[in-house]
Amino acid sequence: MIILPVFIIFFIGFVGQKFIGFDIKSISTAALYLMSPFLAFRTFYTNALTLEYFYIVIFCLVLAFILLIITWVTGTLMKSSRSQLSAMILGGMFMNSGNYGAPVVLFALGTTGFDYAVMIMVLHGLFINTFGIFFASLGGGEKATWQQSLHRVIRMPVVYAAALGILLQETQLTVPQAVMEGVGLVADASIPTVMLVLGMQLAVISRKKVAYRYVAAVSVIRIIISPLLAVGILYFLPVNDTVKQVAIILAAMPTAANTTMLALQFNTEPDLVSFTTLVTTLISIISIPLVLFFLGIS
Repeated sequence: MIILPVFIIFFIGFVGQKFIGFDIKSISTAALYLMSPFLAFRTFYTNALTLEYFYIVIFCLVLAFILLIITWVTGTLMKSSRSQLSAMILGGMFMNSGNYGAPVVLFALGTTGFDYAVMIMVLHGLFINTFGIFFASLGGGEKATWQQSLHRVIRMPVVYAAALGILLQETQLTVPQAVMEGVGLVADASIPTVMLVLGMQLAVISRKKVAYRYVAAVSVIRIIISPLLAVGILYFLPVNDTVKQVAIILAAMPTAANTTMLALQFNTEPDLVSFTTLVTTLISIISIPLVLFFLGIS
């Protein structure tokens, strides 16, 4: 079963936190500032940009913007606090396209679909590490201003690492193999580390601190509304059927594990964000096979 490895990593982090206990924030900080930039650099450096990818960028931007508006309006109507609204945006806007979505696409559509999934995964990673950081900072325990939140985005190394990867790719400058091997080691460590952090956070959740109505609202946005929006957006884009299938599958993914890391980093309702991730991930055990069925993928 393709989603089994994801739950294994969650479980390892959960058990480790229960029986050993770790400084979760220190681990999440290392993943955010030390590991993620290497993953972004490697992905953009090793994947050439084409015109079809331009439409993928348009799709991701439009979907993210609409999800932001829907989540913002929903949170406002529910009279959520500043921190709760930011947590809802983290849960509703960002999907787990990397640790969960890309493997599902590989299993369902093969290597051709996986190449598109990687591109979307990287874009979502950049969104999380820019827009995600902005909203996490804005709703964090420090009550940062808009200017302070923007400053934190500018300081994030992942943005510059991705830009460097694109620059070297487009100028066809070659990075020595020995250097890329080192980059690859750190990049490969980033995804499982983030998943372990999620498992650790789930182990210390205090249910009485979780507002379940916000979890329910975000779950509907993430699991139901997001893939339906994807279908509507893709109707207007000149992309092939494989791209459409990949985009819809990824849009239907549960909340990204990285959001827990950001919520921890900026103290933005981490229990709410991590519990939303858990709930949407559990729901996806049923919802993802349904999406595949409706897409005609057996």
